Amino acid sequence: MESRISWGDADLNQQNQQPSNQQDPRSGLGGSRSGKILLSIVVPCFNEEAALPGTHARLVAVLEGVPKIEFELIYVDDGSRDGTLALLRGLQLADARVRVLSLSRNFGQQVAITAGLAQAAGEAATIIDADLQDPPEVIPEMLVRWRQGTDVAYGVRQRREGEGLFKRWTSKAFLWFINLISEISMPVDVGEFRLMDRRVIDAFLAMPERDRYLRGMVAWAGFRQEPVHFIRAARDAGMTKWSLRMLLRLATDGALSFSFVPLRLAIWFGLLVAGLAAVGVVLAIVQRIVADVWVSGTTTLFVALLFMGGVQLVVIGVFGEYIGRIYREVKQRPLYLVKERLGFPSARRMAPDAGDG
Repeated sequence: MESRISWGDADLNQQNQQPSNQQDPRSGLGGSRSGKILLSIVVPCFNEEAALPGTHARLVAVLEGVPKIEFELIYVDDGSRDGTLALLRGLQLADARVRVLSLSRNFGQQVAITAGLAQAAGEAATIIDADLQDPPEVIPEMLVRWRQGTDVAYGVRQRREGEGLFKRWTSKAFLWFINLISEISMPVDVGEFRLMDRRVIDAFLAMPERDRYLRGMVAWAGFRQEPVHFIRAARDAGMTKWSLRMLLRLATDGALSFSFVPLRLAIWFGLLVAGLAAVGVVLAIVQRIVADVWVSGTTTLFVALLFMGGVQLVVIGVFGEYIGRIYREVKQRPLYLVKERLGFPSARRMAPDAGDG
């Protein structure tokens, strides 16, 4: 078993040292952006039995109509508990362009996407959810942008069908907050739906952190990035798998992985409280000298102590989040475990599997 921490630096350096006219061994066809290319489509799946037949048919219909490409569909089963894996096995038997990567348990969407990208062989790869809220019909436009020199063509939602006002507002507020405190700028109304060049994929895979936030990691990587606007549809089938707890976890990953502002807020707030305390001491002394009156108020003191105790617990919690992330990193456990691989060429293993069950 080989740890995912051993990824990127060696692989990326080896690629950068290749002669410019040498074909990338990851790419099935090679060549320039204007020629025929292999496009990888990564589809993370978790309990998507109801949606997958329609998703696969629509993806194939769209991609078969795109000129000068061959494509592979990489479905990543993220520990589904319904019939998703059985359905994917059937799709793979019926279509040699289908690849199936089954993880040993549910590791989360961000890790499932990472697993799929690690096995993508194309000169470019598209990430799309299995629920058809992000329309496959936008992929050709993203590919046009890529052929024109764009390294990342990311989908921007102009409108969201089937989503309530609260969800839309909280999503925008979260991204506004992330941009406010983050060291990098992230586009608003953007999810994981995007097309990435091979260089960006390799840069992403070179980042070994466990608490993964794809939107921020791709933004941090840089390169030429452009938006592609679309209208996000309502879910085609099934129910959303995102609980409030999962959304809060993703928001925490985004906030803490790209900013030290929460730690600095603790310092700034401590200085503010210390300053206010100093002013209070000075006022108490002045009142004693001028009016010969001692400051009293047991209730005020009790409330102040409770307030400071609460603040201290919050600050300790923020410290704990950062320390917990350090703890996860230093353990160097595999990012994920692979239970089953179907449809992949036997010679292809772009990045070392974290472990086959």
